[in-house]
Amino acid sequence: MGWSLFRHADVTAVTGDPIAFSSATRRLAIPNGMDPPQHTDYRGSLEPYFTSDRLAAFEPRSRQIARDLLATLVDRAQVEAIGEFVDPFAHQALCAFIGWPVEDWNRISGWTHGNLEAAFRSDREAGARLAREFAAYVIEILRARRAEGSSNDLMSDLVHLTVHDEALVDEQIVGLLRTWTAGHGTVAAALGIVIRYLAEDVELQTRLRSEPELIETATMEILRTDGPLVSNTRTATRDVEIGGQAIGAGERISLMWIAANRDPAVFTDPEHVIIERGADDNLLFGAGIHRCLGEALAILNLRVAVEELLRHVARFELVEPGAPSRNVYPSNGLLELPLRLRPTVNDR
Repeated sequence: MGWSLFRHADVTAVTGDPIAFSSATRRLAIPNGMDPPQHTDYRGSLEPYFTSDRLAAFEPRSRQIARDLLATLVDRAQVEAIGEFVDPFAHQALCAFIGWPVEDWNRISGWTHGNLEAAFRSDREAGARLAREFAAYVIEILRARRAEGSSNDLMSDLVHLTVHDEALVDEQIVGLLRTWTAGHGTVAAALGIVIRYLAEDVELQTRLRSEPELIETATMEILRTDGPLVSNTRTATRDVEIGGQAIGAGERISLMWIAANRDPAVFTDPEHVIIERGADDNLLFGAGIHRCLGEALAILNLRVAVEELLRHVARFELVEPGAPSRNVYPSNGLLELPLRLRPTVNDR
């Protein structure tokens, strides 16, 4: 039997108790699919890869990727933003951060979308095939890094990463990178949602061009109302009661992030974007010890992409207003986003 939690208080109660509600997964997923104390050990070893200094050093690379992609689009009257900007940017930025060849972005994107489809359709054969392909790709690069002896990228760092003075084996690094790759698929979904919202609100576009310091705040608030990920799951480790319902040990619980982020008990006028609202209760990146490890990287890439789009395009609008086609559950990303572009503006 399965349960779904929609209220903000219930979701945060579950995320705040990782002992009673397990995140452990059958397929190795580091650190998201682990419980304490194992989760604590691995996450602590990985946090140095997301320091402010490391991200500041990466930002120019992220920005150049966005600019290069936009340079091929800005002189056109119409573009399909998901396939021509959102997906390429998100996955090229991921490749650049990890140390994979940027030209492999389409391959990485294919694994991300393929895994979503396989999970949604319960196609274990397709999921296993994609997992083997991904593992072979990662292991090939790991072997190259070990042969080189030294290199200045994250893949080389992972070769030397230790937990309790023990180096990670290939299977563990594959599990870690599988988690990060899936997470960056959510970044792509988020970027598409933000661009679509701005395409419907030209006044907000104008305001953000004149007040770029609000871009990050606006992005977080837009994604509070229309999140890129519908849910994650936990498993009750003992009999519990939530909202008057008895939940037995071993039963699965879905944390409905989008619903919780629209809970009127927490957010006034929850369906509307209010930039001045602040992000204190926003569950976009989860909560508790499993809050997204790559949150700062995701925010950086989202901010950079929106900044560059607003800088290089004077105005963009939907070609056809209406409800967009969405990806398969649990993703809430857009399948396509045709935009009409106005002339470019000069760089500031």
